[in-house]
Amino acid sequence: MARILVIDDETPIRENLVRFLVLEGHQVLQAVDGRAGLEAIRAHKPDFILCDVMMPQLDGFQVLEATQSDPALKGIPFVFLSASAEPEKLEAALQQGASGYVTKPFNLASLRQLLEAQLAKPAAP
Repeated sequence: MARILVIDDETPIRENLVRFLVLEGHQVLQAVDGRAGLEAIRAHKPDFILCDVMMPQLDGFQVLEATQSDPALKGIPFVFLSASAEPEKLEAALQQGASGYVTKPFNLASLRQLLEAQLAKPAAP
């Protein structure tokens, strides 16, 4: 069981993800925007972060940047969720340290595989 943080300002998407992840046996935290997400990351140090790109307060790239710049948080797998499938955004996300990039609407089986692969990797120092 992993502690997973879902950061997404779209309530139906966030609630569906939370429901899916709980059914998968994970402890799930959620945040409604980037600022609340960053606070939750700092307070709870989740094992995995699923983060929307376009959000109020702080966007996903700002949340990733803040996470990557903190040595205590840098190793947490961070996967973007986005309606945008633009190759430039995917490349930028991976260059900035994201572990993955999932486009909405997403396939739950694919999301499960990505999550399992990321959680199976050894923790970064």
